[in-house]
Amino acid sequence: MTASRHYSLFDRLLIEAEHALTTSFIAQPPVRRACPAADVPEAGLDAAQRRHAAGLMRVNHVGEVCAQALYFGQAAVARDAATRTQLLDAAAEETDHLAWCGQRLRELDSRPSLLNPLWFAGSYAIGLTAGLRGDGWNLGFVVETERQVEAHLDDHLRTLPEADARSHAIVQAMKADEARHADNAQAAGARALPAPIKRAMRVASGLMKAVAYRV
Repeated sequence: MTASRHYSLFDRLLIEAEHALTTSFIAQPPVRRACPAADVPEAGLDAAQRRHAAGLMRVNHVGEVCAQALYFGQAAVARDAATRTQLLDAAAEETDHLAWCGQRLRELDSRPSLLNPLWFAGSYAIGLTAGLRGDGWNLGFVVETERQVEAHLDDHLRTLPEADARSHAIVQAMKADEARHADNAQAAGARALPAPIKRAMRVASGLMKAVAYRV
């Protein structure tokens, strides 16, 4: 049997730096799954509808940048190999979401948030902090994060232009994945987060959405 590779601290720092650069700056990261809107025809949207759809998809793109950073930060300090694998598998699916949202932004003649490196850095620090509390809290943070993401995706499904079937298809697929990530983390032994932490997460998420919609 081949022994598992053990990375030095320097190797691990390089890996984390690559994650940060790829997530923050690569316009079209590689994907494992085709975009769910691939076969959905483009609708004729007026200028206001396109701006609104682009704003919402930019928020979703930032959400995926943050999700990547959170998962990588949590995985970096996860104590159990199974927890680390679960986090990295979820991060791989979030990379698909990142690419889908980026593609949709280009189709809407828009761009990702200019603050992506800042969003990544802040979320990575939060992920590290959550991970250092132990795997039960680590997984609990995943559950709460994904439940809040589900809620904001539901809101986007209500407020996206009805004719924008391509964006709707992407958001629907993302919502299903987020729900599964939360269910998997719950089944793996997640601990419930204290109410003040949940409220703080909602406040931070609201601020991010307000800024990312425009910048």
